[in-house]
Amino acid sequence: MKFQIAAIALIASQLTGCASIVNGSNQSLSIETRAGDTIVSGAKCKLSNDKGTWFLTSPGSTTVNRSFEDLSITCEKEALEPGILTVKSSTKAMAFGNIIFGGVIGAGVDVATGAAYDYPSVISVVMGSKGVLAAPAQPAASAPQPAAAIAPQAAASAPTVK
Repeated sequence: MKFQIAAIALIASQLTGCASIVNGSNQSLSIETRAGDTIVSGAKCKLSNDKGTWFLTSPGSTTVNRSFEDLSITCEKEALEPGILTVKSSTKAMAFGNIIFGGVIGAGVDVATGAAYDYPSVISVVMGSKGVLAAPAQPAASAPQPAAAIAPQAAASAPTVK
């Protein structure tokens, strides 16, 4: 009987992952839109990755499913060119520690659910440009990436919105 209880406890401990326990497979993001140095309100934004699609009006927040895949963001507002941004995903440091504490199964759970990955928590989309935002270099608890981290690929001039 004691052997069965010990075996069940061991199996149960291997079915959970460290990153999934600490942060889960979802992440809250805030999106702002800009035209130059001016904040643009009321842009309709679509966020998507391989785990789903989410919609919001900027400035706004939503909860997305974490993923290894990039997060694609497209924001549109009348009289402005759309802002298109690809946000790179990063692997959280705790995912590597999970191999030690949660074992291969725990790490596998975190990778499969997306809990091992992270996006920047505050994202700025520049209207009239297409760019890529690099993966966060620090854990999610650190300061958000500044708007200057966006590398425009084909910026078009956008009128200032007041």
